[in-house]
Amino acid sequence: MVLVAMAATFMAMMDSYIVNVAIPSIRSDLGASVSAAEMTVGGYILVYGLFLVTGGRLGDILGYKRMFLAGLGLFTVASLLCGVAPGPEALIVFRCVQGLSAALFFPQILSIIQTSFEGAQRDKALALFGVTIGLAAITGQLIGGVLVHLDLFGWGWRPIFLVNLPLGLAAIAGAALTMPGFRGTQRPRLDLPGVALLTLALLLLSFPLAEGRTAGWPVWCFVMMVLSVPCFVAFGWWQRRLAAAGGQPLVNPPLLRLGAYRSGNALFLAFFACNAGLFFVLAVQLQSGLGYSALESGLLFAPLGVAFTGTSLALPKIMPRLGLHVLTAGYGLNALGYLLLLITALAAGDSLSGPVLIPALVVIGVGQGLGVSPLLGAALTGVPPREAGSAAGMLETVGQLGMSVGITLVGLVYFSTLGDAGTRHAYTHAFTVTLILNLVLSLIALAFVPPLRRAAAAAATA
Repeated sequence: MVLVAMAATFMAMMDSYIVNVAIPSIRSDLGASVSAAEMTVGGYILVYGLFLVTGGRLGDILGYKRMFLAGLGLFTVASLLCGVAPGPEALIVFRCVQGLSAALFFPQILSIIQTSFEGAQRDKALALFGVTIGLAAITGQLIGGVLVHLDLFGWGWRPIFLVNLPLGLAAIAGAALTMPGFRGTQRPRLDLPGVALLTLALLLLSFPLAEGRTAGWPVWCFVMMVLSVPCFVAFGWWQRRLAAAGGQPLVNPPLLRLGAYRSGNALFLAFFACNAGLFFVLAVQLQSGLGYSALESGLLFAPLGVAFTGTSLALPKIMPRLGLHVLTAGYGLNALGYLLLLITALAAGDSLSGPVLIPALVVIGVGQGLGVSPLLGAALTGVPPREAGSAAGMLETVGQLGMSVGITLVGLVYFSTLGDAGTRHAYTHAFTVTLILNLVLSLIALAFVPPLRRAAAAAATA
């Protein structure tokens, strides 16, 4: 059961990153504009983030296994459609369907872990879940680069989607045979007004973040973001009102009064903003600024992936000694890695190359290996089983929102600094400036570790 869940986790997270290195190939093959090609990345992330909370609550209502199978089946079909898309418009639509289907099955994974395991077994399952998330994010670009380079059967970029077919079918068969059919002991109703308000608020915020830079930041982007504020306020008001009336809100307000859950969400937001921003800009810098191929660009992420995996596998021996202090060590090393990246870029100047970045990337990999898995367990400490679906969905939504914010902020700084110049010096300068922002984001993530650690420790002993 655990292996099936991890295979699905890997697919959902990998597809957030695998397209990055294939964008030049997609543009060339389909004749797509820059904005259309980037929407193949942004469309998936946008729709995925919009419906994660709803997907989690549907699992509470209809059953985690049922929603897992339905979402994974749709995801597999959507992957096939992406792989045979005849044009950029069709590819964007099918990527959005992929995002929707991932939002249906992904929250069920954490819910199943929360409700099927206890104690040390639960900690091990959460650790494996965290390892899989990080490994998929890191290796997604490597896998994408390898598949584009191999040009299997002369299909170019298309195998990056078709690779999901055997994985999806195997995971569906495995889930049908091994996954329990558990759902919350109290079967809630779907809060449709809450779904509508949250979806509208997230859309008003996320869409301009995804499209603003390529559209030139027109007025409508800022209008949409401003309008998202009253929608979020209205959503919060409705959730409190419904809970006070004895109803079943989409996100139960008492969840946000859990100190560990609240701090965990804040750390999730800052960490994923930092991480996604770096991965996006580094891929652009390597290919456009340094002239690397998709394969060479993807291979540069391998040392980070090896460091992350090795550290994550060592966690069972490290955790008993450090306990929740492993979070401080992990996110401290993560911030140190970003500082080393900045120092390396400043020292190298126009002679900057991919290999000189490897030591700093390894430090980041070690830090993330120590920090990602324990973060999930700490953030969900004290969450009641009946709220597992919506709690997991909200946590993952915050992570996706962090990715959108990070890519937007870091991309905005990078391309604004780059301007119209296409020289090596201009690319290096833009990359160096963005590393300052990434360092700040990593320090913000680190700042949320102490309150999370204290709250999780208190909840565990309550």
